[in-house]
Amino acid sequence: MAYIKVVQHEEAEGRLKEIYDNLVETRGKLAEVHKIQSLNPESIVNHMDLYMTIMFGKSPLKRYQREMIAVIVSVNNDCEYCQQHHGEALNHFWRDDERVEQLRNDFTQLELNEVDMVLCEYAETLTANPNSPHEEKFIKRLADLGLEDRAILDATLVIAYFNFVNRIVLGLGVALEEHKGAGYKYD
Repeated sequence: MAYIKVVQHEEAEGRLKEIYDNLVETRGKLAEVHKIQSLNPESIVNHMDLYMTIMFGKSPLKRYQREMIAVIVSVNNDCEYCQQHHGEALNHFWRDDERVEQLRNDFTQLELNEVDMVLCEYAETLTANPNSPHEEKFIKRLADLGLEDRAILDATLVIAYFNFVNRIVLGLGVALEEHKGAGYKYD
């Protein structure tokens, strides 16, 4: 249960109702992470703009890679809410529940291509140790593996974004929806 007041969809009026209705129409469902921001409706709009740009916008990173990074960050922050949501999104692409669960438990035991493994390592390390040197250990390695600077930027944006969202979820007690998964638009 959330630690602050949350305006539910059926109680929403005016601008908040417009925002909620738009989210249901465009994303398929209204998530608790949206509703936790109901006391500041424009923050929902700005948050969704950032989310859609980072997670769905044109990028040299594939959608599954962005979802994979989201899961790794959320595992490292112990954010079950985002692990669940983005694990389901990743499974939309991987279509392998056991593989997604292994990513959550210990990604180093998965057979990932080298780029994906380094992306996971980067997500884990930047989340846990944001001040440690990353250039040689990750940035250069990703570039040597063929990722262009834009892809490296986008990976870093996904990592930073999920650290931000995990803190909203954990800090304000956002609970996982009872009917999770089905209904969200992943493509």
